Amino acid sequence: MNPVIVVTGTDTDVGKTVFAAALVAALSGYYWKPVQAGRAPEADADTVRRLAGIADDRVLPSAYDLTTPASPHLAAERDGIEIDLARLRTVPRLDAPLIIEGAGGLMVPLTRQHLQVDLFAAWSLPVVLVAATRLGTINHSLLSVEALRRRGIPLLGIVFTGEENADTERTIPAMAGARRLGRLPHQDPLDAATLRSAFAANFDIADFLAAVRR
Repeated sequence: MNPVIVVTGTDTDVGKTVFAAALVAALSGYYWKPVQAGRAPEADADTVRRLAGIADDRVLPSAYDLTTPASPHLAAERDGIEIDLARLRTVPRLDAPLIIEGAGGLMVPLTRQHLQVDLFAAWSLPVVLVAATRLGTINHSLLSVEALRRRGIPLLGIVFTGEENADTERTIPAMAGARRLGRLPHQDPLDAATLRSAFAANFDIADFLAAVRR
């Protein structure tokens, strides 16, 4: 099987692209965002390329590169196209770990008939759930874990982003029965060097290597 990890979030703007970049760098891997919706101020692939410090050929082109920053189903409609899930079901086979980043949260519609979590279920690949430590994250995180478990999608664990919130970081994994993989603090400045250092200081790479060696 391909060594692949899917990175998804409890919501939009929770830091999953930054974490995906950190994981790509740590694993010396490839990055793929199957559906990109909106490119301002830059596409997520460009952010990962910059923050992971990787060569252009380590970033795979999106299957759908949509112009409108909106849910993929709506962005596709505004671009006059329809997302075909058949184009997304085949995961690229590569010679190094592949990190796949989803678009927004699990229940984001890819079409009027299919949610992003349906695609994850078809893949049945290990998922890392990224959750910001801000207010409301307990509800969003537990609902996301429930959505994954109902569909039999393997959950590698939960990654927190932002300032420390000891109770939240303890409560969510305990109630979800999931592993806390670590927390990625905000970095200022945020660049390839500071992100690599932050990952090394806050995560155990063995937790992720175990997944990609399955």
